[in-house]
Amino acid sequence: MRRMTARPANAHQARLLKLLRDGGPNSRAKLGDQVELSRSKLAVEVDRLLETGLVVADGLAASRGGRRSHNIRLAPHLRFLGVDIGATSVDVAVTNAELEVLGHLNHPMDVREGPVAVFEQVLSMATKLRDSGFADSFDGAGIGVPGPVRFPEGVPVAPPIMPGWDGFPVREALSQELGCPVMVDNDVNLMALGEQHAGVARSVGDFLCVKIGTGIGCGIVVGGTVHRGATGSAGDIGHIQVEPDGRLCACGNKGCLEAHFSGAALARDAEDAARAGRSEELAARLRASGRLTAADVAAAAAAGDATSLLLIRDGGHRVGQVIAGLVSFFNPSLVVIGGGVTGLGHTLLAAVRAQVYRRSLPLATGNLPIVLGELGPAAGVTGGARLISDHLFSPV
Repeated sequence: MRRMTARPANAHQARLLKLLRDGGPNSRAKLGDQVELSRSKLAVEVDRLLETGLVVADGLAASRGGRRSHNIRLAPHLRFLGVDIGATSVDVAVTNAELEVLGHLNHPMDVREGPVAVFEQVLSMATKLRDSGFADSFDGAGIGVPGPVRFPEGVPVAPPIMPGWDGFPVREALSQELGCPVMVDNDVNLMALGEQHAGVARSVGDFLCVKIGTGIGCGIVVGGTVHRGATGSAGDIGHIQVEPDGRLCACGNKGCLEAHFSGAALARDAEDAARAGRSEELAARLRASGRLTAADVAAAAAAGDATSLLLIRDGGHRVGQVIAGLVSFFNPSLVVIGGGVTGLGHTLLAAVRAQVYRRSLPLATGNLPIVLGELGPAAGVTGGARLISDHLFSPV
């Protein structure tokens, strides 16, 4: 497969590429206004980018008086791969240079099957997208995994729900297989990047993005940039204690948020309620399928089942308790809730909001929206494409 052969030579070129990625085709004159370069300096940088093949001419721009400026755009052949590996499924998508999703596949997959099996599935899906005509080859790939990642090396570190992945060289292995540069990050950071690029956080510089799925994590965006912390483990809120001497968590500690409210915890509590006779609606669903999921609880709650509504509210209160502490500490301008459990919808959101607004200081919550993410399953793959494009559109 072809590798992207060029990278921006300096910060001005990098800025131009990101402006074209985020805003689409634009005229030289308007780009000059945004990067604050003189007309002659801008012409030099644009001409160099044209020579690299990273951008192409795109016709004449509308007149602003005098000679009409030329539009330029990112090269239409550029293709990025976004891969979102979750605990129970894999999403793979191919985007163009503006990060518009051209093709998107989803496949059920248990991350506990290990990196070899998961990557065979990822490569199969990438090949299917390529063979469907969405890409001749890939210029870069951004990968998300559901656990802590040592970001510079692209290596998972002791991920609680990913046995067999500790220390696996994800970035190196996939780069060799795909034949292109690869970046790897925690899946919730990818979700944050996706919502920042094309979702509910488009115009926000400082926000929290909480993903509630099989596990619970938080993407922290500061000044428009993901904050990963000193070793890459920032935002691991699922292992904040919410119940002293509470349930045993997969991480080995007791009382973690994740042990008390996540997709897996909610399903377990629902099955307990069904077997104890506290919900005929859940019992009927359990008899029909032999197991329950968070989606069953959401459906039962939508049908008015009181036990399911109570489970969701209790979980939302626990999540809200943790988010309230984060809001008081970080003072974000937005909190986004996403992940598989957001099928629980506004019942969950109302419970989270109630706790945050009650527990946090008025100055922090006076104008704080707490909202569901807009992109759903596309958030992670869009974030993956954003991650690799940020890397490739940075100076060498």
